[in-house]
Amino acid sequence: MNGTKRSSDAARKEGAVANRGEGATRKLVYHAATLNYEALPSALVALTKQCILDTLGVCIGATGLAEEAPIVTEYVKDMGGKPESTILGFGGKAPAPWATFVNGSFGHMLDYDDVGDNNHISIATIPLAFAVAEMLGGVSGRHLITAIAGGSDVHTRINEAIDIPEWIMTEGWFATQLIGFMSGAATAGRLLGLSPESMDNAFGIGFNQSCGSRQMAVGAATHMRSMQAGFSGQGAVVAAQLAQRGIIGSKEVLEGRYGLFKTYVRTNSPDWEALLGGLGQQFPILDNHGFKVWPACAYTRHANAATLKLRKDHNLRPEDVESITVIGGPTHTQFLSEPLELKRRPQTGIDGKYSIPFTVAVMMAHGNVTLRDYTDAGLHDPTILAMADRVRYRPASNAQIAACPPGSKPKTWIEIRTKDGSVLEAQADGVPGDPQNPVDRNVLETKFRDCISFSAKPVPAHNIDRAIEMIFDLENVADATEIIRLLS
Repeated sequence: MNGTKRSSDAARKEGAVANRGEGATRKLVYHAATLNYEALPSALVALTKQCILDTLGVCIGATGLAEEAPIVTEYVKDMGGKPESTILGFGGKAPAPWATFVNGSFGHMLDYDDVGDNNHISIATIPLAFAVAEMLGGVSGRHLITAIAGGSDVHTRINEAIDIPEWIMTEGWFATQLIGFMSGAATAGRLLGLSPESMDNAFGIGFNQSCGSRQMAVGAATHMRSMQAGFSGQGAVVAAQLAQRGIIGSKEVLEGRYGLFKTYVRTNSPDWEALLGGLGQQFPILDNHGFKVWPACAYTRHANAATLKLRKDHNLRPEDVESITVIGGPTHTQFLSEPLELKRRPQTGIDGKYSIPFTVAVMMAHGNVTLRDYTDAGLHDPTILAMADRVRYRPASNAQIAACPPGSKPKTWIEIRTKDGSVLEAQADGVPGDPQNPVDRNVLETKFRDCISFSAKPVPAHNIDRAIEMIFDLENVADATEIIRLLS
C-alpha cells in the first residue's frame, strides 16, 4: 500500500513538472518571431555589436591561418549555385546556406570566438545573419541586431534550462551545434519575417537535423570540432527557408516526448523558468557572456591568468623560472595537460591551443598569448619550447580541494619555482573578458585588427577603420551588409 502511494505521489510530481513545460516551444517561438528592436535593453544592443565585431574578426582571421579553411571554401565554390552571400576572407559568393556553412565553420577554427556557459553562441547566429541579410539585401542594422539578439536569447535560454552538471561531458554533446539548429532558425526566421506559425515550423525542421556529438573532439585533433556552427548554420537557414515555403516541421521539439530535453539531454525536468521566465524583458546572455582575449581553448584561460598574475606581481622574467607546475582545476585541466611530452610539443596550431603546458609557456615567456604563437614559427620557437620543458601537471591535494568555497568549481593553481629557491603560487582572481572582468572597446578593436591581418585576401586599412565605425553605429546603418563589402 505504501509503495503504491509513493509511486502515485512520484507520478503526480513528475506530471506537475511536465505541465510547467506545456507549450514551451510555442512560447519561445512566439518570442523569437515577435521580438522588436525597441524591446532590447541598451546593454544588449551594445553587447550584440561587440559580438559582431569579434565574430567577424575571428572568422576572417581563420581564412589565413586554419588549414581546413581553404578546403571547405573550395568545396563550396566548386559546387557553384546562386551567388547570394559572401565567403569571408576569400571573397566570392555562394548560396546563403552554403556561405553560412563556410563562414560558420571559420568561426571556431581559431578557437578564439566568444564564450558563454559551455558553448559558443555568436558563431551559431552571426555568420548566418549576415549571409541571410546579403541574400535579402537592404537589411537595416536594427533589424540585424534584433535577429541576432533574438537567436542568441533562444540559444542561451535552452542552454540555461539544462541543469545537469557538466552535461556536455556526461551526455556527450556540443551545445553550440546541438542548440544552434534552433537558435540559427530563430535568427534566420526573424530576418525572413516568419510568422510565429512558420517560425514554429522552422524550429521543428531545424531540430530534426540536430547533431553535434563530442566524439568529434576525442583522440587526435580533428577538423570536425571547428565546423560545429557551419553544419548547424547551414541547417538552420535551410529550415527557415523551407518553413517560409510552407513545409511543416515537428512540433513541441523542446518539451515533447522525443524532444530535445528528453532525447538528447535525457532529463524530464529541465529548468522551465530559465527557459521561459521574463521573455522579452530579461536577457540572460548579459550575465554569462564572455570574450576571449587569448586565442586558445577556454580551459587554458585560468592557467594563463594565474601565470600572468605571478609574472606581474613578482616582476618575473623568463630566465628567473626553474619550473612551473599546473595544479588541479576543472576536469578539463588534466585533459589539456597530459600526456605531458605531447602537450609540450604540439605539432599543429589546434594542438597548441588545447595544451596548457605550451600555452602557459608562451604566457611566461612573452607576457601574452597571440595568434602568432600558434603559427608554424610559434610552435617551433626555441624559447617557448625551452620554457614548455619546465612545465608539469599534478592533481590538487585534498586540502586544496577542501579549501574551495562550497558549491564553487575548482580553479587551476599555478606554482612557479624560481632559480633563487622561491616558491610562488597563485590562482586567477578572474579571467579577462568574462562578465565579471569585462574588456573595453580598445581590447576588442585590437583583437579584430590582429585577426583581420591574417585574412586570406588582404583588407585595406581604411576599410577596416570604416567597418569598425559602422559596427559600433550599427543601429543607424541602413544596409548592414555594407560591412561585409568593406571586409571582402
